Amino acid sequence: MQMPELQIQTTPGKLGLNIEKSVQQIEQPRATIDQQQPAAILEISTTKPQLSLDTSAVREDIDMKSVFKRTEEYAQLGRLAAIDGVGRRAEEGQQLLRIENGGNAIADLAKQNGTPPPAPLGIRFVANRSKIQMSITPGSLTINATPQKPIFNAQITKPMHMYTSGKVTGTMEQYPSIQIDWKG
Repeated sequence: MQMPELQIQTTPGKLGLNIEKSVQQIEQPRATIDQQQPAAILEISTTKPQLSLDTSAVREDIDMKSVFKRTEEYAQLGRLAAIDGVGRRAEEGQQLLRIENGGNAIADLAKQNGTPPPAPLGIRFVANRSKIQMSITPGSLTINATPQKPIFNAQITKPMHMYTSGKVTGTMEQYPSIQIDWKG
């Protein structure tokens, strides 16, 4: 005898997935920087040095005298020459007064006054430089530098973030089924 037979046939279900990927974009704009360095303040003050040279003694030694000194010397020489001249004239007068004592007084006076004294030699000696009087007042230099702080401004920009979320959708590509049959 044949037994009835149960036949079961199944078809599995197939699930399909549609996936849209998510999109993410991130941008970081650069920061804005403003940077400045002011120049330092520089103050300089000076006093000039002074050098004082008194060369009058050396100049007198080489006969380069000032007008005032030269005038004073010429006045003194004039006074002495006048005194010498008066004395010489008085002496010559006395010699002429004594003509009666004999001798040739006029000829002697002519000989004395007619023959000039010998000229001085043209040798000159250079002055001694150690006679220069020197005084020095030193100068000074003062430098003050004041540094300035830098100016730094930075503006940070936020990052730009764009995100599009993805989607997952399911579809049935094949529905499940069961078929039952009796064979008998």
